[in-house]
Amino acid sequence: MKTCKIRLRSVTPYSQSKPYEVPKLAQELSKDYEARTWRERMHYDSDDNVFIPLTSLKNCLSDTAKYLAMQIPGKGKSTYTKHFEAGIIVQDNIPLGVKKNEAESEWCFVPSDGRRGGGKRVWKCFPKFRKWEGVTTIHVLDEMITRDVMEAHLRAAGAFIGLGRFRPRNNGYYGRFEAEIMEWK
Repeated sequence: MKTCKIRLRSVTPYSQSKPYEVPKLAQELSKDYEARTWRERMHYDSDDNVFIPLTSLKNCLSDTAKYLAMQIPGKGKSTYTKHFEAGIIVQDNIPLGVKKNEAESEWCFVPSDGRRGGGKRVWKCFPKFRKWEGVTTIHVLDEMITRDVMEAHLRAAGAFIGLGRFRPRNNGYYGRFEAEIMEWK
């Protein structure tokens, strides 16, 4: 097994859209409800520190492997997709160094059902992080994934797939990043 310590740095803003359920107050208007509860769309720990969930990076890398469909030398038409899906573990959430109450908000007119092209639209408020960075470790269990392969996938992940709400993979432009491998053991 290899470990790959990486640093992610923003190229574009990052936004989160975690689902949540907070009861509406009596007589509360939808816009007032959004203004009161939008911070619940963030991923944060018991000390209110905001983070990017480890599963977001894991899924980002798996999507990148599918997107690139990079063939494994000497293995015919076989690609790295299954190796990234089953052969890596992102160890930790990626702390952003921001408290829940320090986050900036952004109001957007979005489809009420959350599906692109939906007929009815409503105002929703989302957290937005203009500049962000974080460090985490990836455990590489699959020997087919070399440092060069990981670097290529991280570059493509930051450019074409992204993280969070409105990322390039979902036809947006937030969540793009540059990745630096700090340590490969």
